[in-house]
Amino acid sequence: MRYPAAIQKLIEKFTGLPGVGPKTAERYVFHLLRQPAGNLRDFGAALAELPAKTTSCEQCGLITETSPCSVCQDQNRKIGVLCLVENSQDLLAIEATKQYNGRYFILGGLINTIEDVKPSDLNVDKLLKKIKEENIKELILALNFTLEGETTALYLNKLLKNSLKITRLARGLPAGSDLEYADETTLASALKYRSELR
Repeated sequence: MRYPAAIQKLIEKFTGLPGVGPKTAERYVFHLLRQPAGNLRDFGAALAELPAKTTSCEQCGLITETSPCSVCQDQNRKIGVLCLVENSQDLLAIEATKQYNGRYFILGGLINTIEDVKPSDLNVDKLLKKIKEENIKELILALNFTLEGETTALYLNKLLKNSLKITRLARGLPAGSDLEYADETTLASALKYRSELR
């Protein structure tokens, strides 16, 4: 016996989301079934208006309400420095630190040989154009310290190392973490990039 078609269809839609398996999708659907009809209408309306009420910033690629976005419109931003991130979530995470006052550029993914994501699938050409047109002097690679992030960083470094200064975020142990739970790569980076106590 199967669920009604409407339930089955929604389970399949939720399963298409990252990190959501069939059982989790099923729980989501049955949770929604217990909600008042008004809540479900609001939920559906919020989903339906998502494409109409968001856009991608023409300058940096941030998902926003207007283009250019508020960051790119800010005349107080430092020019000549560009922070390269994978996606909008990473940009907002860095922005939340209030430690960076330059401009950003979203690459739109990372090189991934397993999933056949090549440099041509990313915003590399737009990045090169932006670096040239805006006379960027320093490119900060704020990419994840994963195999894909490292591969992308190496590719970009090889491509751009003779045209501008390229820097990376420091690597190491997060605050409040225990050494015993850290993986070898993180510990090795923490040792390599250790700093002097003053």
